[in-house]
Amino acid sequence: MGNDFIAKTMAETTRAIERSIFASTFARKNGFLQHLDPRVKLAGVLCLLIITGLSATVEILAMLYLMTLLLAVASRVPLGFFMKRVWIFIPLFTAMIVLPSVFNVVTPGRPLFTVITFSSPHSFGPFNIPKTITVTVQGVMGASILVLRVATSVSLAVLLVLTTEWIRLLKAMSVLRVPEMVILVLAMTYRYIHLFLRMVEAMLLARKSRQIGDSSVKEAHGWIASRLGVLVGKSYSLSSEVHLAMLSRGWSGNPRLMEDFSFGRLDWLWAAFTMGIVILWITFR
Repeated sequence: MGNDFIAKTMAETTRAIERSIFASTFARKNGFLQHLDPRVKLAGVLCLLIITGLSATVEILAMLYLMTLLLAVASRVPLGFFMKRVWIFIPLFTAMIVLPSVFNVVTPGRPLFTVITFSSPHSFGPFNIPKTITVTVQGVMGASILVLRVATSVSLAVLLVLTTEWIRLLKAMSVLRVPEMVILVLAMTYRYIHLFLRMVEAMLLARKSRQIGDSSVKEAHGWIASRLGVLVGKSYSLSSEVHLAMLSRGWSGNPRLMEDFSFGRLDWLWAAFTMGIVILWITFR
């Protein structure tokens, strides 16, 4: 059983690396968002995120989410992969959190359908449970708005990351006056999380190749805990060494590219499209 635990951990680590490498290939595809200047793309996505956060109707949020799906298709991101990546955790978790709000116990309103009927109302301290528990229209609308808002926001963020090379996205952030410390932390985190995943994979493989027979779950958990301590120590020492190496090589806090950003026709088209969405939202919200 201990071996199974370690083997599963190693398999999940390997899959995480593969997913990361596979996702980075979309930024080099010949799609619509990939051809945009990262600065105008980042600014446009930020505008759409603000609109999504301020929208309070299901119709507008549904249209915004549909727009993200169309952008994914235009950027040659497979819809199955894209929707799975978006819905696998955050929107699904949000839906589970807001599920109680659809009942009249939490959100009173016009009944949509009856769930259960008791013989009489019940009281538990300050909480009152009515005789009939129903799903209300107001509760469903409120839950739908929140889930759609989260799904659309996550979709926009995922599209931005999938269709933009990380170093180009960081440079776009610096052009838009994002603090240098934030950019530095993001750059180091992205660069070295893959290195640490490889280190974890090597530790697990070394453990498995040197072990004869099965170990108990307690022993396996203890070994994992000790390796986590080793990984923390390695990450601390490596961060100091890398920082000194970067300073000695002239690191100034700004990501550098061999190419300069330039606006093209698609960039002006994207800017006009984003502004059109903003104007329509202000007019019809």
